[in-house]
Parts: sequence; C-alpha cells; structure tokens
Amino acid sequence: MTQELSKAPVPDIAEHGAFFPSSFSRDQFTSPVSDLSDTEYENPYTGSGKVLVICADERYLPLENDTLFSTGNHPVETLLPMYHLHQAGFNFDVATISGQMAKFEYWAMPEKDEAVVGFYNRCLPQFRSPLKLDDIVKSLTPHSDYVAVFIPGGHGALIGLPENEAVAQVIRWTLQNDRHLISICHGPAAFIALDKGDNPLKGYEICAFPDSADRQTPDMGYMPGHLTWYFGEKLKAMGIKLINDDIRGTVNQDRNVLTGDSPFAANALGKLAARELLRKYR
Repeated sequence: MTQELSKAPVPDIAEHGAFFPSSFSRDQFTSPVSDLSDTEYENPYTGSGKVLVICADERYLPLENDTLFSTGNHPVETLLPMYHLHQAGFNFDVATISGQMAKFEYWAMPEKDEAVVGFYNRCLPQFRSPLKLDDIVKSLTPHSDYVAVFIPGGHGALIGLPENEAVAQVIRWTLQNDRHLISICHGPAAFIALDKGDNPLKGYEICAFPDSADRQTPDMGYMPGHLTWYFGEKLKAMGIKLINDDIRGTVNQDRNVLTGDSPFAANALGKLAARELLRKYR
C-alpha cells in the first residue's frame, strides 16, 4: 500500500502564517523534469533587439483567511518561454517594479531538468539584479530596441503588477509600437493595470489561468486559503475575452498578443513566441 500524500499546506518557516503548496499539490502539478522540446531554430536572430521580461518582486500573497501564500514567478512559466527565445537568438532585460530581485516559486523548479536549471543559473545575475521598471519607461521611444515584452506567470503576478502605472505604460507602448506582448497563466493579471486609463487590449482574446481553477486550489492545499479577488473577473469587466475555462496547455495568438493558460502551455508558448518574433525580425 502506498501512503496518501497530505493535502495540508506546508509551513514556510521564513514568515509567520506563510505556506507552500501541500505535498499532494506538488505531486500533481510539479515535475522534476519539464516538457521543454523543439528548441533548435534555423537561422536565429542576430540583431540587437531584446525581450523585456517583467518579473514579480514580491514573495507573500495575502489570502482571505489572513494566511500568506509563498509565491513568486513560476519557474516553468518563466524559463521555458525564455529558453525558446534565447535559442531563437533573442537576449533579455529583466525588470521588476522595485528594482529588487525577482522572486521564484522555487518549489516548482524542475530540478532534474539540466537544460532548464542550467538556463536559470545563467540568467540568475539578471534575476538577482534586475532593472527598475520606472527607469525603463522613462527611456522608451518608438525606436527602443525591445521587440517584445514578456510577463511570466505565478501568483506573484497578482502582487503589485495589476496596480502599477509603469506596467500600464509598458503595455501601451508595446501595442502602440507594433511589438509583441507575451504572457502566461497568472501573468495577464498585469493587464489590469490598463484599467486606470486607455485600454488597448479591449476586445482581445487571451488564455489565462481560470478563476474557477483558482477557487479550487485551497481544497487540495495548493494555497492555504482563498484569494481575496480574482483577476479573470476583472479582465472580463475590462472587455478582455478569456477563451479557456480549463488548463489543458492552450495557447492563443490575437494579433501581437501571445498567451498561454498554465505551466502546461509554457513550452508551446515559447515555440509560438520564438516563431513569431523570428518571422518578423529575422
């Protein structure tokens, strides 16, 4: 007989009332290896254009019952799309709102995946010492060398990004200047920053992690409580269309906006993003 895995959230001893996902959740929704594949690209890009990666810089997400979820950027949802873009010849600037280090849900790292872990270690100096997003906004012009903006997933995207004016300005710049906007899972929560002014994403179709799934996560101990708000509801109220209600690895392209629904979509989103940027800039 096998021992049933616990659905009790695991305490994060670094902070009072904070928790990691349960053993059951990690068994169901993380893996020691990823599905990274098809990463060889003929005639990769050789220009100076870069991808701006906007990462979450907060660790603890307050929940409805006054507990904290120990979160950050999901490593698979961050690293697989970046790996494909790197293989296609594109370099990166990493930025956070504060200019402080990007936080990761390291418990979801595919630790036996040598390609992913190796790539993370190569990018670690940028994750540890990112640019400050306000400084990037001040320097943006139609001729800036960013070819795309990538906002990774992870519940950390719910903290700060949806209220930040610099995030809104970068997204508007991206769409107004014919650049690509790439995001996955909870990353599209950053689109809520557009709600304070002109919303160029109104009418767009995207994939994202569905609210219905987020409402179920406390039942399996993935989070120690329920969220205080749900980003899908807010996006729909802004006129943005969410086309998925499950997490099957779906990706979607609507003009220059490329999105995926979950970590199951990370590899496919990376391939889509690399293909589209190479088509445009090679």
